[in-house]
Amino acid sequence: MKKTAHIRVYGIVQGVGMRYSVYRKALSLDLTGYVMNMPDGSVEIEAEGEEKSILSLIDYVKNGVRWAQVDKIEVEWRNYEGKYREFEIRGW
Repeated sequence: MKKTAHIRVYGIVQGVGMRYSVYRKALSLDLTGYVMNMPDGSVEIEAEGEEKSILSLIDYVKNGVRWAQVDKIEVEWRNYEGKYREFEIRGW
């Protein structure tokens, strides 16, 4: 089933290649949405697609970004809206 997840990642997650790593993983999972650095030092991700693929992305964010130290992840599940055509890296 398609879903949308709004994800915030806290810890040492900026300046470690997190956005590019999430971007590449999201593309491989056929997800749409965005990833961006936030002013408070966290990273925000909004991903749309199959729930199983979003769960794989969350697991990757927790464990797969080599130089990152993830202290906390917040996930808010939403109904799928089809807002995005692709997955992109955004600035802030």
